[in-house]
Amino acid sequence: MPDQPAYPPPPEDVLEIGAPEQFAALAHPLRQRLLFALGHRPATTSQLAAQLDAKKGNVAHHLKVLREAGLIHIAETRQVRGGTEQYYQRTARHMIVAHPQAAGTAAMLTAVAQELDRSPTDTHLTLRHLRLSPAKARELGETLTRLVDEAEESPEDQPVHGVLVALYQQTLRTPSTASPA
Repeated sequence: MPDQPAYPPPPEDVLEIGAPEQFAALAHPLRQRLLFALGHRPATTSQLAAQLDAKKGNVAHHLKVLREAGLIHIAETRQVRGGTEQYYQRTARHMIVAHPQAAGTAAMLTAVAQELDRSPTDTHLTLRHLRLSPAKARELGETLTRLVDEAEESPEDQPVHGVLVALYQQTLRTPSTASPA
């Protein structure tokens, strides 16, 4: 975007999500998509509405919720044609949910599903169940995180790709934990 100034990176490298208002903010697919869209550069309400094919008033409301939860901030304010233009930016490059809650997780997965649906190219989606010791599970989690964190990004003129990494222990119901029929 030629009319958009260069911005410094987000003020924080990693933000750990844990406050109730942050989980509430994450519990809506459009807010998830807004966070995804703000992952690489700041944008105005109008730019985000156009990019996400959403109504400007709806985007403005959800930006306010994200801002109040501390997930985004105003990176710059400029005067434009008698009005004020605000560029929003994520408060952190990486956001980690240490103790996921069902509503936030569901919204995140819904947002990812919407992005997969809109992808102009083939996508890669794999679900696999592995038997792992706690040590092996921890090692796999660290390896996956390192792979994503160390992936070298291409120049700005290249497409953005989403990466979702999840590693969890599956809870299997056994005859002793199943409820009576």
